[in-house]
Amino acid sequence: MDEIKKLALRLKDHDESALRQVILKYTPLITAIIKNISNGSLTKEDIEEAVSDTFVALWKNADSFAPEKLAGYLCTIAKSKAFDRLSKKHIAFSDIDEIDIRDDFSLYDNIETKQAVDELKKAISVINEPDREILIRHYFYYQKIGDISKAMNIPQATVKVKLHRTRQKLKKYLTERGFEP
Repeated sequence: MDEIKKLALRLKDHDESALRQVILKYTPLITAIIKNISNGSLTKEDIEEAVSDTFVALWKNADSFAPEKLAGYLCTIAKSKAFDRLSKKHIAFSDIDEIDIRDDFSLYDNIETKQAVDELKKAISVINEPDREILIRHYFYYQKIGDISKAMNIPQATVKVKLHRTRQKLKKYLTERGFEP
């Protein structure tokens, strides 16, 4: 059994020394995720609080993750906490030019050229509100559909439909320009 899995199992048993080890090991990663998502919109104190909130959530939900997925679980919590902080600061989510698409590794893996990234930004920038805001909140700030629904005061079903339709529009736009999304 590898070291991380052992650490995760100790954490699941609410071993405080395991939590301290997790904090020491993952604080740089969690801090980087929160900084990247906030894109300079959060203060140092906000970032530190979001990092702390991440580890508190991990501790409270230690029995909710698979031991081999500790890092992924922490990253997911960090993304959520970063978004929570941004929401509290009322940061606008609809300006695609403020987002560095290359920070989203899964998306950048599929879009390898600068031209494709520029085309994607162009496509997103012509999407009407509130569809653009929903898309950006969900895919770039990792906000869940339920959270988007609450924040924007629209039904969850509407959020899902708008995301689906917006993805279809983006696919069509990019396909017409020779890109295979």
